Amino acid sequence: MPAVASKLKFKSKSLYSVHPGVAMIQKWIAELAQKTGRSLEQWIALARESGPATEKDCREWLKREYQLGTNSAWWIAERAVGKDQGDGDGDPEAYLRAADAYVEAMFSGKKAALRPLYDQLLKSGLRLGKDVKACPCKTIVPLYRNHVFAQIKPTTNTRIDLGFALGDRKAPKRLIATGGYAKGDRITHRIEITKISDIDNEVKRWMEIAYRLDA
Repeated sequence: MPAVASKLKFKSKSLYSVHPGVAMIQKWIAELAQKTGRSLEQWIALARESGPATEKDCREWLKREYQLGTNSAWWIAERAVGKDQGDGDGDPEAYLRAADAYVEAMFSGKKAALRPLYDQLLKSGLRLGKDVKACPCKTIVPLYRNHVFAQIKPTTNTRIDLGFALGDRKAPKRLIATGGYAKGDRITHRIEITKISDIDNEVKRWMEIAYRLDA
């Protein structure tokens, strides 16, 4: 999913905001029939009736036989094989219901003890400004301003990695370079969080720096 934050409006009281990928899916579905001559439902029916059984082969078949772009072929093939769509087919409310479930699943079982750390990090991030959006995925919770500026990831059963988008900034030892800058990733540094006391003024300062860099 892309890094640019969504402008979608919705009526939910969820703590979370609609992921930017939902807006992209909405636009794609709305324009699909006009651009290709078939609606999403018609493409799915065609793929199930005439296409290969596996998702990978179906993607290649759609691109080869119908000259669909990579994203269109990917999304149609996913739906044709019955893969669950966390984006709710572009429905903001469906995404928000899924977002709550993602977080519950992320911090359950052996990772349940990390939930208080997550809650504190999320609170600190949202306090940075009214324009901050938390948009959970299945394994991470990115924080957006205009783009992703930080992310919360329960990496192990005992550790959360708090990632930051800081470019090629040189940083003290506690701030670990991820190698992301060289690869063109948004997240370039991380700090390991294993206990509440780790969420100190230094952590909050780096979060604020990342937020301000995304102005």
